[in-house]
Amino acid sequence: MKFLIDFFPVVLFFIGYKFFGDLPPQWIEMANQLPFVSISPDEPKDAIYFATVLIILSTIVQNIVHRLVFKKLEKMHLISLAILIAFGTLTLAFKDPLFIKWKVSIFNWVFALVIIGSQFVGSKSLIERMMAQAIDVPKLIWKRVNLSWGVFFALVGFVNIYVAYNYSEDTWVDFKMFGVLGMTFVFMIAQGVYLAKHATPDDVPNDDTKEEAIEDDAQANDALANDVLSDKIQKTD
Repeated sequence: MKFLIDFFPVVLFFIGYKFFGDLPPQWIEMANQLPFVSISPDEPKDAIYFATVLIILSTIVQNIVHRLVFKKLEKMHLISLAILIAFGTLTLAFKDPLFIKWKVSIFNWVFALVIIGSQFVGSKSLIERMMAQAIDVPKLIWKRVNLSWGVFFALVGFVNIYVAYNYSEDTWVDFKMFGVLGMTFVFMIAQGVYLAKHATPDDVPNDDTKEEAIEDDAQANDALANDVLSDKIQKTD
């Protein structure tokens, strides 16, 4: 459910852009009531502006629903909303789609800085704090995974800008929907395999457990020896 809540603003952005020409005129009129919005259903180039309105409104709803369902607000959701409102407003006010395209890169770069910076603040990195309850790996592995996530988000930001400036707007919308999701999915699988390779099995005892096991074995051996000795004495008697 959390995945659906997180993902539905992007889906609405994609649907609003792709099906702009088939939307009821009333929807366009409602959008035009908002500040800085001036959209014409007869102008295909206005599809990006309607999609921008949709993703701003749906991201606001996303935060509200997340608060109601999970009883808390995610910091990254709030950061994303703040960046989206800023760049979305610039997109609508100046009628320039480049602002909303840059929003994707800015968000990923901010996330990359937060993740990489977490390695130098506190005893645990951000990824370790998020995933340590699910899997146990050595500290060095958490640092590598954390750094790789930071580099990944930075890379997504650069790829997004490359697509935005070198391909059509329609291609960029497809990339935003499927390209970013596909890159993230493949990267998550790779990270999962890497973590599983270095995971500490639950049945592997630590040093303290080993010492306790040795003491227990020694006591058991002494008890067995005493029993055997007693049995021999009894038989001798």
